[in-house]
Amino acid sequence: MEHIAIIGNGIAGVTAARHIRKQSDYKITLISAETEHFFSRTALMYVYMGHMKWQHIKPYEDWFWDKNRIELKQGYVKTVDTDNKQLLFEDQSHLKYDKLIIACGSKPNKFGWPGQDLDGVSGMYSKQDLETIEHYAPNPEKCKRGVIVGGGLIGIELAEMLRSRDIPVTMLVREKSFWNGVLPDGESQMINKHILEHHIDLRLGVNLECINADENGKAKSVIVKETGEEIECDYVGLTAGVSPNIDFLKDSGIETGKGVKVNKYLETNIEDVYAIGDCAEQQEPTGNRPPVEAVWYTGRMMGEVVAQTVCGRKTAYKPGHWFNSAKFLDIEYQTYGWVFPKRHCEEYEKHFHWRHPEDNVCVTLSYHKDTRKFLGINTFGIRMRHEVFDKWLSEERDIDDVVKNLKQANFDPEFFKTYEKDIYKSYKNQLLVKA
Repeated sequence: MEHIAIIGNGIAGVTAARHIRKQSDYKITLISAETEHFFSRTALMYVYMGHMKWQHIKPYEDWFWDKNRIELKQGYVKTVDTDNKQLLFEDQSHLKYDKLIIACGSKPNKFGWPGQDLDGVSGMYSKQDLETIEHYAPNPEKCKRGVIVGGGLIGIELAEMLRSRDIPVTMLVREKSFWNGVLPDGESQMINKHILEHHIDLRLGVNLECINADENGKAKSVIVKETGEEIECDYVGLTAGVSPNIDFLKDSGIETGKGVKVNKYLETNIEDVYAIGDCAEQQEPTGNRPPVEAVWYTGRMMGEVVAQTVCGRKTAYKPGHWFNSAKFLDIEYQTYGWVFPKRHCEEYEKHFHWRHPEDNVCVTLSYHKDTRKFLGINTFGIRMRHEVFDKWLSEERDIDDVVKNLKQANFDPEFFKTYEKDIYKSYKNQLLVKA
């Protein structure tokens, strides 16, 4: 019986295992050193915040794996021997495979900061990270302050976690405005203000110099590079992005760059070896999509696609239009298509931006200045329907038509405020001014 080994039991690896099982009787082994059972990584923060318990973020009961004949092996893969099709583990055990799927995810970025491996320092990615945060930042009595290094989505989640327990938080963000490498200026500035309103000490345009240790080897303070200021703290969160977790592949013969290089069928340069999820680097990325997509839903999609190919129905990865969603404290954020910061825009791109004068609600729409084709939208504080924007992007709708019909995409509950009339009025006024 053919044996499929999958390194990684995150959303990409587990989706691949489930869909391979639906289509075949192959032997399947899921390998992970993080946890015995699959959990929803995006829900880790809610365990710390008390909204959920650990068992609530496991999508499947523990009996699911035996019932579906998916074997689970715990351990760190030390070497991938592609010549002999076997995995060698740190405990000296080994596992033979016929086909291998690498779905080993990401790891938090570390940039060689002195003290980055001290006790009381972690990322916010794994169950072990959650346990570290719980141990060193359980309450404001034990943790007088937490320092977060880096902005972005993981940084803001960690800040919200600590503030939920009334722990003071300082954020060191190297950009001049929060997440302005992704968000247009108006949106980024709104998030700056919102973070400060939640009593988070936001330091923009600064970098970490080092993390200092106490006599027991635990983090006790950080030094700000630009000013030399020492900030005392009991916990340091490293959230300066993530990178593919591929160090163990360096002598395998599998071609890597930033991640594991794959073609549109998610195949590596080695026959019968595939890569999916955060660790995969597309050699032919779709449209403006980045070569490495560290996003939950793309990991799930790649898992479904690779299962088709492994089971004899070779299928290309076609993720469609870009979309994503997140939360900046209590502001919900969605993006469909492409809305770049102005410094990253092509010459043909134009933006229409509307912001409510009182509420933390805004939208930015991107369009082609000559053809007026709708290119993308960011929304803050308004829930929009994915399928509507996916359709409008596919149909290459005119920007005037999109703004006029925004109400069709609204997904907010019945008694929520609606803003589409104000948005359309502002849009028409801008057109008149330009005319």
